[in-house]
Amino acid sequence: MYTQALDTAEAQSKPADTAAAARFQARIDAEQRIEPQDFMPEAYRRTLIRQISQHAHSEIVGMLPEGNWITRAPSLRRKAALLAKVQDEGGHGLYLYAAAETLGVARETLVDQLLAGAAKYSSIFNYPTLTWADIGAIGWLVDGAAIMNQIPLCRCSYGPYARAMIRICKEESFHQRQGFEIMLTLCRGTAAQKAMAQDALDRWWWPVLMMFGPPDAQSRHSQHSARWKIKRFSNDELRQKFLDATVPQAQFLGLTLPDPALAFDPETGHWRAGPIDWAEFEAVLAGNGPCNRERLEARRRAHDEGGWVREAARAHAEKRRAAKARAA
Repeated sequence: MYTQALDTAEAQSKPADTAAAARFQARIDAEQRIEPQDFMPEAYRRTLIRQISQHAHSEIVGMLPEGNWITRAPSLRRKAALLAKVQDEGGHGLYLYAAAETLGVARETLVDQLLAGAAKYSSIFNYPTLTWADIGAIGWLVDGAAIMNQIPLCRCSYGPYARAMIRICKEESFHQRQGFEIMLTLCRGTAAQKAMAQDALDRWWWPVLMMFGPPDAQSRHSQHSARWKIKRFSNDELRQKFLDATVPQAQFLGLTLPDPALAFDPETGHWRAGPIDWAEFEAVLAGNGPCNRERLEARRRAHDEGGWVREAARAHAEKRRAAKARAA
């Protein structure tokens, strides 16, 4: 799907002239999709590589908190659903790395950056999953926040990214419903089970609000991403959409959001949250979260242990190429 234009790196490296840049922006303003072989400014290409690679890394690292609970799921049904979800996340990473490759960057380069700690991924995956209720909270809250952010990406100006997001969003919606159903089951269970759900909500609520990124006034990349229609809504707009959708869901569950300042504004029709601790967000991004080192170590270990698979795949591909050459 995305491999038809991997030979575009040389063309993209040429400096853009003013007229070409103006024509490019006119296409963006006209809601035309940009494809891999089309002209694009170098800054547009770099912005896409940064965003798509971080998205891909987040899907891959995001497998770890939930994978931790596959062997401890409370029933066979829950185990099968969680296995399917973790498998979906691996597939999402594959789609996104493939989309990034159309921009002239090798997948191996992106993976090496992740393993070296030079690339970022979503801060939310640096928090631990302490109980089964955390799996429900991740599905309900984390995937719910992801959907808010990712549905607009289906209309991203870059074609390969937008097309990848269509399938990803369909699967993420299943993940969100799965998480909410886990939380609903716990809230309708024993007092201890509902308390476990409340504890998970208390621990995940603020990190999830941070997922949307810093306030608009402090966001370094939002202006360019909006102008190029990579991003359709600002960080604060997406955070507000999430609040308005999620507060009623928490009320339906009978859970209390851990924000004493949370209030409904009748004039605007929106829920207003209290102040977010952005110092915590910056600390986690800097590598000082509860599980930063653990997550990277797990990815490095998996990469090293999977070396024989990559070697076997390369040998098999070379064998097939040699066989085709002999037949020709």
